[in-house]
Amino acid sequence: MKILVINGPNLNLLGRREPKIYGRMTLADIERELRELAVELDVTLEFLQSNHEGVLLDEIHAARENGIAGIIINAGAYTHTSIALRDAIAGVALPTIEVHISNIHAREPFRSESMLAPVVLGQICGLGAKSYTAALYGLVAVLKAAGGEGKDDVQTA
Repeated sequence: MKILVINGPNLNLLGRREPKIYGRMTLADIERELRELAVELDVTLEFLQSNHEGVLLDEIHAARENGIAGIIINAGAYTHTSIALRDAIAGVALPTIEVHISNIHAREPFRSESMLAPVVLGQICGLGAKSYTAALYGLVAVLKAAGGEGKDDVQTA
């Protein structure tokens, strides 16, 4: 089972960017933790980070053809602004979990609205880097309950 982990704008700055909010772990640290967990869960992970919305869209569009069973996405600021990402996630109809390191609902008011939330399986936020591991556990459990790669059997929205 292959899962795509997508990180949007500014997440390449993790570890340096506002460590009081986002912590000191780098994106490479998070990916390393996820790879270790993936071995335990017997899944394969693919990673993408881009500061460019079109690159994220292209990867989501190709996900099903690339054998992806589900997606974990931290769209960064695009969470609050991108109808295009929302439509891409809805369009591919793959089980997707939205992730945020900080609690977006306890921050500035504009951060509490997610364009993605209505079309994703669930949202995990506020657990720091552990939001990603929680998302991986949850997504794998849902996919396995639906028969592994029986993607069409999983409710997405």
